[in-house]
Amino acid sequence: MGHKENVNKLIDENIVEIHKLIQKKIEIWSDYVVFSGLWWLGVGLSVIPWIIWYVFRKKNSTDRILYAGLFIMTISLALDILGDQFSLWHYRYNVLPIVPTYFPWDITLMPVSVMILLQVKANGNPFIKAILFGLFSAYLAEPFFHWLEIYVPTKWRYTYSVPIQIIIYLVAHYLSRREKFSPIYQKK
Repeated sequence: MGHKENVNKLIDENIVEIHKLIQKKIEIWSDYVVFSGLWWLGVGLSVIPWIIWYVFRKKNSTDRILYAGLFIMTISLALDILGDQFSLWHYRYNVLPIVPTYFPWDITLMPVSVMILLQVKANGNPFIKAILFGLFSAYLAEPFFHWLEIYVPTKWRYTYSVPIQIIIYLVAHYLSRREKFSPIYQKK
């Protein structure tokens, strides 16, 4: 058997093992997690912040703020998946069993928090807001989810998150201020 065939065989065997583990994860989730108190908390944290943002958002800034929010979702998911895959942390009580990240954090809490901060005191110093966001996320939100035993850092310290959260906020701030979009269609 050639080198390529050996590699293909190893990859295929690994995929079979991963599939078995995912099936076991779904079984544990359906037997113990779904409809538990922490599962319902995750569902609430996935929906309620969006409702609050929708009601209190600045209507004339919706598109601009959602643009920044989409960036936050994308980067949060990507970094969370990397952290999980490198065993820096993992999550329990997932809202969805096959998502390796904590859905409410990446899809709701991070983007909605930033979108609200972008609108509150919109002309305020973005560096101060970024630092406050980084400190709050790292030293209040992460420990809270750790205390609930939803978030389990294994090789990660809260302090590592601070500069990452600051950069994420500053990029979102920058994106929310962009105005150079050309029209998609010609006005008649």
